[in-house]
Amino acid sequence: MDERAQKLVVRNVGLMLSGRMEEPILDADTLVAEGGRITGIGKEADLDPEGATHVIDAHGVTLAPGLIDSHVHPVVGDYTPRQHQMHWIDSTLHGGVTTMISAGEVHMPGRPKDIVGLKAMSIAAQRWYDNFRPSGVKVHAGAPVIEHGMEEQDFIDLAAAGVTLMGEVGLGSVKDGKTAKDMVGWARKHGIQSTIHTGGPSIPGSGLIDADMVLETGTDVVGHINGGHSALPDDQITCLCENCTAALEIVHNGNERAALLTLNTARELGKLDQIILGTDGPAGSGVQPLGILRMIAMLSALGNVPAELALCFGTGNTARRRELDCGIIEVGRSADLVLLDQAQHAPGKDILESIALGNLPGVGMTVIDGVPRTARSRNTPPATRLPELVSGAMG
Repeated sequence: MDERAQKLVVRNVGLMLSGRMEEPILDADTLVAEGGRITGIGKEADLDPEGATHVIDAHGVTLAPGLIDSHVHPVVGDYTPRQHQMHWIDSTLHGGVTTMISAGEVHMPGRPKDIVGLKAMSIAAQRWYDNFRPSGVKVHAGAPVIEHGMEEQDFIDLAAAGVTLMGEVGLGSVKDGKTAKDMVGWARKHGIQSTIHTGGPSIPGSGLIDADMVLETGTDVVGHINGGHSALPDDQITCLCENCTAALEIVHNGNERAALLTLNTARELGKLDQIILGTDGPAGSGVQPLGILRMIAMLSALGNVPAELALCFGTGNTARRRELDCGIIEVGRSADLVLLDQAQHAPGKDILESIALGNLPGVGMTVIDGVPRTARSRNTPPATRLPELVSGAMG
């Protein structure tokens, strides 16, 4: 069936989380989506559930926006040669992630570093993930790693071909702030969003990127501010928090102490809206299907952030900073959703308290573009209650 003709109704929701820090909990028990976009949120009696092609009875579980991984390194399809692993994207969907953003396809064997080659690979990566969505997951890819010799025309060419992302500054040959700043400026001028490697080297060919270079370069995202893997000294992290208006990206594959320092500093500065989350995988530490959920639980538990706000770091904050139409439950946005419940026998009086105690919730179902994609997760701890697809079929 054409997705544009489909209508989804999710009823009997026990708790609806918006993904918006301004109003993280919604007074609603029903969501309606048509043509892949949310058209109604509220009480079932006030909405129009008629003509639904898919009906989900939530059975009292929590409905939240699908999680967003702001920092991945895909290669091609649902395979990563970094760990010789198939179906890592599908596995991450079972961790509630419905959208991924590439920070560069750096693990492609023989990755071209000449300008013609890197442009060609970026355009191809953008195309193949646009044409093929593993298990329905939205992978925003085609993020070129900048090299010396690139000129403004190269960014004009990339933008004209549909490239909207720049790979991590510092993973290529450009490692000085002035050159990087020029290229970031060209990219921004032509609608390409930029991120920068922060901290010590992660792979051969990368190098130290300190706070001075991050500030001089002026990217849109401070990539893995808590290190990928090695973090900067505390005073440099604090400096970045104080002086950056860019997104402050905390990743699973970084330094957890530095993650908490970033969180606490951002809170003191009133900048929690700049916190976004990624995994920085696949990488040497492997693939982390539950990485975003783990970051939400860790930051909530150890950072003393209410769970409903910590969830915003991996949903609405990222969506706004990355200019995505998902990540927030509101009318007009993509119906990319995850249904969750407190894990069986996990402590806490409800799902929010359980997460705030550091426990992972159980994923019961995922939805992308208004179409149910997975039922009970094979990766999370089993949920206490499960939603039920009472009509329609999995996509």
